[in-house]
Amino acid sequence: MNRPEPTCGLRHVALNVRNLEACERFYVDLLGMNVEWRPDANNVYLCSGNDNLALHRTPNNQPLGGPQHLAHIGFIVKTPEQVDAWYAYLRSQGVTTKAAPKTHRDGARSFYCDDPDGNTVQLLYHPPITNS
Repeated sequence: MNRPEPTCGLRHVALNVRNLEACERFYVDLLGMNVEWRPDANNVYLCSGNDNLALHRTPNNQPLGGPQHLAHIGFIVKTPEQVDAWYAYLRSQGVTTKAAPKTHRDGARSFYCDDPDGNTVQLLYHPPITNS
C-alpha cells in the first residue's frame, strides 16, 4: 500500500487541564486566541486562525494524561523582535518564564513559559515555518 498524500501539518493540540477557566484566560486573554466552540462546561476549543487548541477539564483526583509525555507546545511569531516583546508582556502579566529569550544556532529565537496548569508553552520565531 502506498503512503497517502502528505498531511496539512500539525494544527491541533488537545490538553487535559485541571483549571479550565484559568487556562482559557491564559490562551484567550494573554495569547489572543478566540473561543471557537464550547460544547459543555468541561471543554473549550480555541483558535487563532490556522490552528485549534482543545482544553479538556480533568477532575482533580484523576491523572492529567496517560502514558504521553508532552514536553511543550509552541506558538509561532513573525520576527525575533516579537519573541522579546512577548517575553516582556507575559512577564508583566505575572506569567512564569523559564529563561530569557535566546537565539538558537539555526537562527530560531524563543523562550518558554508556563500556562496556569503547568504546561510549558514556547513562543518561537523559526524561519522555515514562520513564513509559510
